[in-house]
Amino acid sequence: MKLGNVKLALATASLITLAACGGSNPDAVAPDAASSGTTASRMIMGGATTAATADVSITPAQASRFLAQASFGPTEKSIAEVAAMGQDAWITAQFAKPRVSHLTTLNGLAGTIGGAANLTPNNFLESFWKQAISGDDQLRQRVTYALSQIFVISTQQDAIYTFPRGVANYYDLLAKNAFGNFRDLLQDVATNPMMGLYLSHLRNEKESATRMPDENFAREIMQLMTIGLYELQQDGVMKLANGKPIETYTHDDVMGLAKVFTGWCWNGADKSEARYYGTLRDPFRETMPMQVYAQFHSTSEKRFLGRTIGAGSNAADDMKIALDTLFNHRNVGPFIARRLIERLVTSNPSPSYVSRVAMAFNNNGQGVRGDMQAVIRAILMAPEARWGNVPGLTASPKVREPVIRLANWMRAFNVTSKTGRFLMFNTDNPVVYLAQTPMNSPSVFNFYRPGYVPPNSDLALKNLTAPELQIASEPSVIGYVNFMRYVVTWGTGGASGMPDIVPDYSAERALAYQPEALVDRIKLLVLNGNMSTTLRNQILSALKSISEPNPNNAADVAVFRDSRVSLAIFLAMVSPEYIVQK
Repeated sequence: MKLGNVKLALATASLITLAACGGSNPDAVAPDAASSGTTASRMIMGGATTAATADVSITPAQASRFLAQASFGPTEKSIAEVAAMGQDAWITAQFAKPRVSHLTTLNGLAGTIGGAANLTPNNFLESFWKQAISGDDQLRQRVTYALSQIFVISTQQDAIYTFPRGVANYYDLLAKNAFGNFRDLLQDVATNPMMGLYLSHLRNEKESATRMPDENFAREIMQLMTIGLYELQQDGVMKLANGKPIETYTHDDVMGLAKVFTGWCWNGADKSEARYYGTLRDPFRETMPMQVYAQFHSTSEKRFLGRTIGAGSNAADDMKIALDTLFNHRNVGPFIARRLIERLVTSNPSPSYVSRVAMAFNNNGQGVRGDMQAVIRAILMAPEARWGNVPGLTASPKVREPVIRLANWMRAFNVTSKTGRFLMFNTDNPVVYLAQTPMNSPSVFNFYRPGYVPPNSDLALKNLTAPELQIASEPSVIGYVNFMRYVVTWGTGGASGMPDIVPDYSAERALAYQPEALVDRIKLLVLNGNMSTTLRNQILSALKSISEPNPNNAADVAVFRDSRVSLAIFLAMVSPEYIVQK
């Protein structure tokens, strides 16, 4: 059956921007805050959390919507779990889930393919997708992915491409710190050799008559990872002086901080120049934190962000002072709060939303700054996140990025890997795949800028940002539609046209003769209970156009069931109502 993929894709592209503006949906589900006495406001304005619901049972639709923000997508099992225990209790349980190491996975794989030298970034992708889809620690998985888009390294850089174990180890560090303290995260990122390669402070040498320290990491750790370009109030609104934004740092600050990040290079058994320059190599150097080579570290005075480190200091002390200074800067709370809210809940958080999450960053209620658990809870339990369709309160929608869409499908329909490895490939090609691959962003600025506004759009008129639309174009939208048409029917991954990752549609196939029940199931799993009557009727009409076969012909019955199921899922997953997460 021909579906007119190109026309459908273009229609989808034209509707995404309109839907992303956050117009009301008269057919949407009831607010995500349960009513009739089943919720309680739990507002701790002094520090720890700001929550909209207590530990109470909620509806499956509410659970599905929550899991769209807090995981790589709802499943029948996870919806039932959250509906029974409530969101807040689920978050607490997720904080206690153990973490699985990507590096351990790659090390084990290396032993089966002839050694680590034969590993490629695709092997990391196998581990990424396996954990993202089947991992029980879904909250950690989703937060780690969000952090990877703030603390960016990319296999698009040749130096990073050659170290897949290093990429796995770096992602493990993000996962380890996702539920830890932000200060520890800064330390691990700053001393990781993959970040050192990516932002060129590995083998960064002190100043001389012919050389100045490399400024790359010094600039980006401020601009993109901690304090941003401009001074912020706690609610994320820029401070102004004479009507203009106030810069957080100057080039002199960058120069001073660049001196701090000198003398760091590959770890190993000694600190010889041969090891520093890479002619002597530890076989595990890509997975060990960088070490100091004192002879290459600047010992001159360093001035940055109002701090002065006197001449003669050592590299470790310099690093501690620099990272402490950044960590304690008043901008970090609102800056990181907004970045994480954007990745999990909404591209346009209100100032009050940002302020409350920044408050949790500044003080978790027990005097601790940078507690990531407090930050995550404040983001996910905020009224703006939990209350659906409440005018003036509910956060505006966000576009689901392509990687999240594919992950949603995998989890919703219980995919399995024929090989057990989740063989996955680069999905960057916008014409035939997703225009996005995990850990493969085109630059340190991620796949898209946080403040991106589509030009000449309704969003621009309303002064709303939509970061994910920066990688949306007619070719990429068509590519997504065509890719999902194949994936929904056959699966994905693998090689030579033989998908390795395949869905289990047994529950859906059982409903093929009950199209209304089938659509309602997909509404819950894919659209988080939020499907308009118009879309529902459109999908039902398409399903009913597939005539029921002779019940005595088993082959025709099987084709009928498969056709109805794949068509229903496909139409739901390419609809603007799904692509825009509400």
